[in-house]
Order: sequence, then C-alpha cells, then structure tokens
Amino acid sequence: MPIITKPNEFKCTHNFAVKGVDLIVSSTGALLTAKEMEFLRDSDLAVDWFSEDFYDYNAMLIKDDAELPHGFSLCPIRQFFWDHEELKFHAARSRSLLSQRRMYRFCPTCTAELEDDKTESALFCPHCSIKFFPRIEPATITLIHKGDEILLARGKRGTYRKFACISGFVEQGESLEDCVRREVKEETNLEVKNIRYTGSSAWPFPDQLMLEFTAEYAGGELKIQEEELEEARWFKKDQLPPQDQLPMAGSSAYRLIFGEAKK
Repeated sequence: MPIITKPNEFKCTHNFAVKGVDLIVSSTGALLTAKEMEFLRDSDLAVDWFSEDFYDYNAMLIKDDAELPHGFSLCPIRQFFWDHEELKFHAARSRSLLSQRRMYRFCPTCTAELEDDKTESALFCPHCSIKFFPRIEPATITLIHKGDEILLARGKRGTYRKFACISGFVEQGESLEDCVRREVKEETNLEVKNIRYTGSSAWPFPDQLMLEFTAEYAGGELKIQEEELEEARWFKKDQLPPQDQLPMAGSSAYRLIFGEAKK
C-alpha cells in the first residue's frame, strides 16, 4: 500500500509525532489526537508528515529545535516500546520512515526529486523509473556466557553509556553467525561457540533490525577494542551492575541479559 505525503486530514487511528529520539504526547501521556496533529502542523513545527492507511497510522516529524507548545510533552521512544508493546511496530516504523524520508529526497543516480510510489510503501524516481524501498540495517547483538558469568560492555561512542551486550552491523557476504564471531573477536579478543539465535526486534535509531543471540566463551584473553569500548567485564548472574547502568526494559540487550540472568 502506498504512503500518502502531507495529507490534509489525519484520518488514521494512531498518531505519532517524532522529535529526535522522542515521541510527542499529550500532557496526560496519551498519543496525540488528529486535532493535536493539525495544531502542530499549522504551528509550522512540522518538517514532514505522512499517512499509511494500510497500517492505520499517521506520522509527523517535528523540527529538532522546536519548542513544544503548552499541553505537549516528550516520551522516549525506548520507554514507549516498553509501555505500549501493541504499538511498537507503528512507533518504530514511523520513526524509521520519517528519518529515511528526511535523508533520501533525491535519486542517487540522476538527482531527480523522489516521489511517493503509487502502489507500494516506497519512493519512486520519475526519471529512472526505479523504486527505493525503506532500508533496514541488520545488526547482531550477543550475550556471551562463561559458566555462571556473562560478559557486559560499555560503549565509548554516543550518549548511551550503559552495560550491554556485544553488537555490530552485519557486513556484506557475512552470515549472521559470522557477524557474531567477528564482532566478538574485534571488540573483546574472545572466541565463542554454540551461537544460538533467540529473537529479533526493530530498533529505529535510525533503521536497525536487532538479531539477538547467545553464545558460549570458547577461548581467548579479554582485551577490549579501545576505539569502540570503554570497558568490558564478566559479571556473575546474581551480581549485575546497578539497574541505572543497565539497558532500558524493552530493548534487545535487556531481554538477553535478564533472560539469561534468570536461568
């Protein structure tokens, strides 16, 4: 089903207004109504908005530096995932598509401005007649265990400096298991075995699909890749770091850590 850019009315049931990595909600914490979406649009705060009737939602991107009017507040998308599992798909899709629509406005071959495809959720180049479908970046995230201990690491990049699992993007030509082995070796100097897939989760920061694995320590001395990691340590399952140093509930890392810690 096609995406409708900048509709005059917000007729779908669910409304997602995104600002950075947060959702804009009402002062009561509820998702916005159609009238509140119209207010944000008419207040010249919106960069882009669209509807996807097949999935029954409207999405809007708000300017990064916009000051929210009275009656609106921010909710971290990660927290929304935890509180509203039934709407996680819509929230993740809204955030990812809004981000990609902002980045990919012109055809990379001929530079013509891209248009909405009339039949599918894709962008279309009227000059080259090529469709550009939304991009998904697969990444593996792995919890390594050794006896009654699990390996947790803190990254050096970004602002999310919590103890989590080893993760990284899948490279061309790799299987998922190859990616697990490479990322673990690169970041920790360890070898792993018994790699086991446990699940997946959309992670729209901006467009990742997290593929969750567990693995067993197979050898090597722990030595971190200092360009990527601040530290990595083995923790007993009943002696994990404080809660405020662990991933937020609803994330792949949280499920892996606490699913494994409870075994």
